[in-house]
Amino acid sequence: MSIEATDQPHKPGTLPGGWKRWVPGLQMISTYKLSWLTSDVAAGLVLTTMLVPVGIAYAEASGVPGIYGLYATVIPLLAYAMFGPSRIMVLGPDSSLAPLILAVVVSLSANDPAKAVAVAGMMAIVSGIVCIMAGVFRFGFITELLSKPIRYGYMNGIALTVLISQLPKMMGFSIESSGPVRNIISIVQSIMDGKANYTAVLIGLSTLVIIMVLKRYKRIPGILIAVAGATFATGFWHLDQVYGVKVLGSLPQGLPSFRIPWISMDDLQDVIIGGCAVALVSFADTSVLSRIYSVKTKTNVDPNQEMIGLGAANFAAGFFQGFPISSSSSRTPVAEASGAKTQLTGVVGALAVAVLLFFGADLLRSLPNSALAAVVISSAIGLFELGDLGRIFRVQRWEFWLSVVCFLGVAVFGAIPGIGLAIVIAVIEFLWDGWRPHYAVLGRVEGIRGYHDIKRYPQARLVPGLILFRWDAPLFFANAALFREEVLKQVDSAPAPVNRIIVTSEPVTSIDITSADMLVDLKKELEEKQVQLHFAEMKDPVKDKLKRFELFPVLGSDIFYPTIGAAVDRYLEEFKVDWKP
Repeated sequence: MSIEATDQPHKPGTLPGGWKRWVPGLQMISTYKLSWLTSDVAAGLVLTTMLVPVGIAYAEASGVPGIYGLYATVIPLLAYAMFGPSRIMVLGPDSSLAPLILAVVVSLSANDPAKAVAVAGMMAIVSGIVCIMAGVFRFGFITELLSKPIRYGYMNGIALTVLISQLPKMMGFSIESSGPVRNIISIVQSIMDGKANYTAVLIGLSTLVIIMVLKRYKRIPGILIAVAGATFATGFWHLDQVYGVKVLGSLPQGLPSFRIPWISMDDLQDVIIGGCAVALVSFADTSVLSRIYSVKTKTNVDPNQEMIGLGAANFAAGFFQGFPISSSSSRTPVAEASGAKTQLTGVVGALAVAVLLFFGADLLRSLPNSALAAVVISSAIGLFELGDLGRIFRVQRWEFWLSVVCFLGVAVFGAIPGIGLAIVIAVIEFLWDGWRPHYAVLGRVEGIRGYHDIKRYPQARLVPGLILFRWDAPLFFANAALFREEVLKQVDSAPAPVNRIIVTSEPVTSIDITSADMLVDLKKELEEKQVQLHFAEMKDPVKDKLKRFELFPVLGSDIFYPTIGAAVDRYLEEFKVDWKP
């Protein structure tokens, strides 16, 4: 290990070229400082106190036996340490993915634990492949297509889904999962039928209260304290035998083995859809958390490499008896607060969990299921985003209602259909902004430089016989007809005959073949009205497209001006108009 002058780890953004840039972990090893070792090891041991109970709890919430939550912790942490670019990111089972995994596992496994593990493992492989391919082809921007209100909506829906799914376990009974709304009805019916175990309820509520109270203290392992207390109380007073409190039981001893999660071809379609949904949600969460901690640690993080690191972790989890994983917004702050310097913290945590699998499988035998449910519920509560929605309601009400629609989609139809609805709404929102963009006719305002929207400045002076028309969006198939319609409307409604219309094109960032052909037709229609079509401030890449579309011979190459002022001056000169700017 070399000793560097700086106290900061190597920045992933400055990795050398070649294959090494795909493996940031190797670069971290080559620049590792011995002075970080004590901090990383200590932080890793503290982190372990969360990895174990949380991993087991999220496995149960995902529809697979608890031991597989530890399997999905060990291998992914090691994989991400090698391929992930973030300095201290912690990956593992996550509450936001639980309803997505559960929806597929429940529908395909028919209560067969072995099949549930195979289905969940194949979902992890699908998610890993999607993330890796997206990273390789530099699709790291994809999650940015989901606006903040839409993300809030589906995450609030997922939070509610997770919370509802854990209520039966906290109360000591089980129900057939059939969607959040129907689950509420089943829960109420079960309580009325006397199925609730109030000792389990007391344990679960006590665990939840302790976790929530201690959550504000980053250096205190609240989850460990709460879960350890519940486990001790259950074992000491034999609550499982006396009061029928359901417990985890003994865990299998040993590390996960390499195993291909075989599933039938009939199940493949559902697994692929579920795996893609998991990939979207996990990378959305990971990219946001990665950006936050890259700022805190003053390091550059490539979002495409982040996708590859996340994909590698999921891919490895799938082949070592795990299930889909994501970044953790609860365990990562614990690692940071404990003094983590590099991904060695995650490696230490993974090794500590492996030691537990070898020598401490029976330590968790008396861990009550209601306490595990409390761990998941505490995380679900943290997923809710309500405060910022109030601000959105005040400043942009229609986006607030978009968020509500996404929330209801997840809450009513379930996690995966709800995510699909969120994506559809995001696409519609994106197209709507371009389909009906803002446009304006410009005039000269006394005392203000440049040309401005005459609707905002009714006193603006217009150039006689000239229309300056600004289009504030790319020109593409969805808005081409509106552009043509508005240009002709401005010409026909002008108070005096129009000689020329100049499209001020600085906001036009792109053009497609449909809108290019529209310009040809529009030029002909304007010529019939004896009106010329010219352009000002058009970007060179857009003009390059017009050349490629073979439109310069049709439109003319002398109708483009670098500035609006130059276009107006040329018009005044050609038409001998006496007008002072």
